[in-house]
Amino acid sequence: MSLASYAAAQVIRALPRTRISALMGRLADARLPSGVSRVVMGAYARAYRVDLDEATPLAAPYESFDAFFTRTLRDGARSVAEAQVVSPADGVLSSLGSIDEGGRIHAKGQGYAVADLVGDPDDASRYLGGSFFVVYLSPRDYHRLHAPVAGHIGLVRGIPGDLYPVNSIGERYVPGLFVRNNRAAVVIDTESLGRVTVVLVGAMVVGRISVSALPGPSVPPGIHVIDPRVEVVQGDEIGIFHLGSTAVVLLEPGVTITRPVGPVRYGEALTGDS
Repeated sequence: MSLASYAAAQVIRALPRTRISALMGRLADARLPSGVSRVVMGAYARAYRVDLDEATPLAAPYESFDAFFTRTLRDGARSVAEAQVVSPADGVLSSLGSIDEGGRIHAKGQGYAVADLVGDPDDASRYLGGSFFVVYLSPRDYHRLHAPVAGHIGLVRGIPGDLYPVNSIGERYVPGLFVRNNRAAVVIDTESLGRVTVVLVGAMVVGRISVSALPGPSVPPGIHVIDPRVEVVQGDEIGIFHLGSTAVVLLEPGVTITRPVGPVRYGEALTGDS
């Protein structure tokens, strides 16, 4: 890592990250005149090589930057593989492996306690000896999250935290990055795979996370019991990142992720049973 990256990390540490993210959130939600929207979204798409041909066609420009960033996909842009587990998002499958007997995962050179990730030590125990994978979403990616398995959502935990960036600088210079940032844990109970938890990790700049099973634009802190439970078919939308970030998926013993690390799109098979 370069000296410039180290210096950038120190600047980020000193910034009022939560206040900056709240301000950026308000700006992202602001309605834009059509002409301004075309210029801003066009510049962003060119800078980050966003494939807008995959987006749902609109009769008018996006009304805000948030609407652009959380854009939906046109019909047929993705398909869901026949597999035990599919990718919940577009991005990069950056880490995968086993959850050790100490209840920890190891991703991007750091160790994380599953109990800290999911926000419940008792629930974390079911994942001992299981597996995990991490999908990183870059600024160019489609930012809606989908169910990696079929089942029922009966519980969501809102876990408050900081808002460090989840790029290479954050991964290297922020110890415990995934468990320090604001996150939402979406619990999916399945018939054949036990419990699967999808942890949506927030990031600096906006950092808001929406979960489809809950009302409102963001997940409030605390435990949210969903009654009646929400049934999800594999590939159904379960959440939205409003800028950023990363999804960590935890699986009970008996499931092996066979896809190698690298680029991935939502709906693609992560297990070798397709």
